[in-house]
Amino acid sequence: MSIPRGLMVSYVDDFSVTVASPSHWGNIRRLQGLFSTITTRGRDIGVSFSVPKTELIHWRTPSQRTPPSMAPIELEGHFFHPSHVVRWLGYWFTPALTSTHHFRHRLSLAQAVFSFVKCLSSLGAGIRPFLCHRIAIGILLPILTYRVDLLTPNSSALKGMNSFWHRVQRWTMNNFFSTPTSIQSREACLPPSLPTADTEDG
Repeated sequence: MSIPRGLMVSYVDDFSVTVASPSHWGNIRRLQGLFSTITTRGRDIGVSFSVPKTELIHWRTPSQRTPPSMAPIELEGHFFHPSHVVRWLGYWFTPALTSTHHFRHRLSLAQAVFSFVKCLSSLGAGIRPFLCHRIAIGILLPILTYRVDLLTPNSSALKGMNSFWHRVQRWTMNNFFSTPTSIQSREACLPPSLPTADTEDG
């Protein structure tokens, strides 16, 4: 089966279709046409699709002042209204492709895991600092910074993420709350702040 332009396969049983035109209704008509083509070709080889799991989102640039389109799409008698955010391969995308929602979600996940691993090492007891360092580098940092290769946190998100990271440094070395963050990072052998240089939305 040849893959139409705009079709992107992410998993064995999951895919996305992206189109562009001067209007949202033009996009919808093109999406409906591609869906008809894909289902017809799939039917020929004995493959069917779960239409109720369909998600729709209308992309827009940050400079566009018009409200986001609420135009729905109809597929096999089902109507799908555009979502405010969609998840794909661990990314959380918004219509304007800002990174705020993605990193807010990453921060909440890291905080949840941190609240659990802190139980492994209470104040003055528990596991040793070098093991805390391994947990910070091997578990917390990857969760917090997932996909910074594509999306860059804005200044607000970066501030919250760095505040959390400083708490991780303090926990690693069991330092006082008044200990400067620059000292904490050196003692814990952890980066002083998150490895993201730009502070604009990506």
